[in-house]
Amino acid sequence: MSEKIIIDTDPGIDDAMAIFFAFQSPKFDVLGLTTVFGNVPVDMSANNALILCELAGKTDVPVTLGMSRPWFGRPSTYAHFVHGNDGFGDINHPPAKGKLDPRSSAQFIVDMVNQYPGEVSLVPIGPLTNIAAALRLDPTLPSKVKQVVLMGGTARAPGNVNPVAEANIWNDPYAAQIVFAAEWPLTMIGLDITDTLRFNQDFLDALEQGNSVLGGFVNKISQFYMDFYSQGQAQRECRFHDVITLAYILHPEWFEVEQCKVMVSTDELTRGQTVCCPKGKGISEPWTSGPYANVALKVDEDKVNQLYKTVYAL
Repeated sequence: MSEKIIIDTDPGIDDAMAIFFAFQSPKFDVLGLTTVFGNVPVDMSANNALILCELAGKTDVPVTLGMSRPWFGRPSTYAHFVHGNDGFGDINHPPAKGKLDPRSSAQFIVDMVNQYPGEVSLVPIGPLTNIAAALRLDPTLPSKVKQVVLMGGTARAPGNVNPVAEANIWNDPYAAQIVFAAEWPLTMIGLDITDTLRFNQDFLDALEQGNSVLGGFVNKISQFYMDFYSQGQAQRECRFHDVITLAYILHPEWFEVEQCKVMVSTDELTRGQTVCCPKGKGISEPWTSGPYANVALKVDEDKVNQLYKTVYAL
């Protein structure tokens, strides 16, 4: 039976990789793409999500417009220097033809989880603002969600927007703290894994050879992305952070995880830091009680790499 998922997303180049992977895999039933600000403004996120649905022939998948700014504090400055001014590496793709679902992203999440209680996995691969908003709309959500598998944070690896924080969490640390404090099964796929998995031009060419439309699109938009990641390096390569969440849902046995209490810093100096205390290691509150998250620390890289190529070629 296929896994029902909602991908909460801010496309974004690596988001495109993840969304196409989910569309291609027969093991996923994508209930919708809920968009949020992050890599790009939320209006652009929504347009890009519609484009990805059209390219994949999935125009029946609902796309919703979500939160346009963090839960609290200053607006995002976006990551155009990583993803291009259009979020797709400045390839000037025509605007989407499709229309958005009229519901907000938070309302869509609540509606789907209540329609399929115990069956829906939430896959947030952008800032967690929509997920926090959905929790405010329906505080019983954690008892009805199958699991949350998010891309964000870091336990031991350095940050990528400041010395200690990962970008998705940094973009809205207040929302992230709300999400980590909820009593639901939650797995954090952070920079401890995603920053170690490097993908080069041979990998992108293999995706295109396996699927000329979707793989070809990822190859094209990733050139800008690779330019960013390869500054000062001899070899051109990039990271596809977001898709690893989906590999975890399919094959959690490939991952080494540790149960941790995760708290998020909202102090300006350490904004977005995910402080991870292994279960049983805390000596005072709030570290001596849950909720606890599964924090991914290692993965079988060869198996993940082969999975991506195989699914894209289906």
